[in-house]
Amino acid sequence: MKLFVICGATATGKSDLAVALAKEIKGEIVNADSMQLYKGMDIGTAKLSLDERHGIPHHMLDILTVNQDATVAQYQELARAKIDSLIAAEIPVIVVGGTGLYIKAILDDLNFPDTDPIVREKIALEALTLGGDVMHARLSELDPAAGFAIPKENVRRVVRALEVIEITGKPYTANLPREGSTKYPFAKQFGLALDRAKLLERIDARVDRMWELGLVAEVRDLIKEGLLDGRTAQAALGYAQIIKFAEGEMDEAEAMEETKRTTRQYARRQETWFSRDERIQWINPAPITNLLETVLSSTIGKDE
Repeated sequence: MKLFVICGATATGKSDLAVALAKEIKGEIVNADSMQLYKGMDIGTAKLSLDERHGIPHHMLDILTVNQDATVAQYQELARAKIDSLIAAEIPVIVVGGTGLYIKAILDDLNFPDTDPIVREKIALEALTLGGDVMHARLSELDPAAGFAIPKENVRRVVRALEVIEITGKPYTANLPREGSTKYPFAKQFGLALDRAKLLERIDARVDRMWELGLVAEVRDLIKEGLLDGRTAQAALGYAQIIKFAEGEMDEAEAMEETKRTTRQYARRQETWFSRDERIQWINPAPITNLLETVLSSTIGKDE
């Protein structure tokens, strides 16, 4: 059985490595980027085009419309079902993405309680009244790790974290699984890590490229399709900033610079999240052939 996980911060080259690995071992890819679940959110999420996928089947892409809200529980159920079916067919699986909680949901048993409608409604009303910044500050005080991991722009996740804290009486992050509870003990995890200066350079270049490819037009089209009705999708990096531009809250140059700034912050949160998982083998981005050699060597002489 072969199950690889390729993770790390945005703009480190995870998708390219996943495709190269899939071609080498005749595997298929399962997406673990929360925003690539959405149809039409292509440029701003750096979703690979059909040509860039080189014929490799990709799963857990384009399964939601932008007015729907993604949940970790739903993702866990669908992603695990797909992985189990591929493993049963003896097809190698490569999970790739930068959404740490989604990768955790695949590998580990999360312990989040069911939602409590009364508690959730109360906190959601507070968020509407007091604003996202106040609610995020409250989360950071109650659970600094969660406050660091969850961006303040994602009010829905902030509300959910506060709900879990109120229901359980424990920090949100205390509900994350501990080592040893993995569903797929044979999974091999690899993290791509760049030095800070190179990563920031890549992030800025990526945002510039997204603008050149037409990200503003993509967001305007998605607004017509209900983007503003979906709490999750409209909080995505780049999309949230262009929505503000479209609504006159900032000009286009400010939207671009704000996208770069928030993406840099997000990359730091990703690095912090993944650094806590000792199962990850960290490798520095290099020519694809070198990366493939490193990843494939982990299976040589081992039972799978």
